[in-house]
Amino acid sequence: MSKGYSLESVNELSGGDDEFITVLVQTFLEEIPPDLSGMVQAVNDSNPQRAYQFAHKMKPNLQLFGIDLLKEIRQVESWSKSGKEKSEIEATLNHIVTTVNGAIENLKADFQ
Repeated sequence: MSKGYSLESVNELSGGDDEFITVLVQTFLEEIPPDLSGMVQAVNDSNPQRAYQFAHKMKPNLQLFGIDLLKEIRQVESWSKSGKEKSEIEATLNHIVTTVNGAIENLKADFQ
């Protein structure tokens, strides 16, 4: 079963330094949940500019941890500039939330 994340890029970046990997994981676990929550809240509040900011901020961290949501994050970014109703992005947002939360739970189980 997939853990929803990969440490391949993290290992490359860290050069195999376990302490550095732990720091990267801890940083991810501290930063991503509030960013994810903020993005959801921004969409719910019909604040596309704020949703864009959160989506854009999360993108490199998701990529670093091999969480394959680049297409969906770009959809949020595009939606934020489109003027479309929030109903147009809700399914994508739900997929992002489910995927990221699954990865977070697995990272917590593996590193705490």
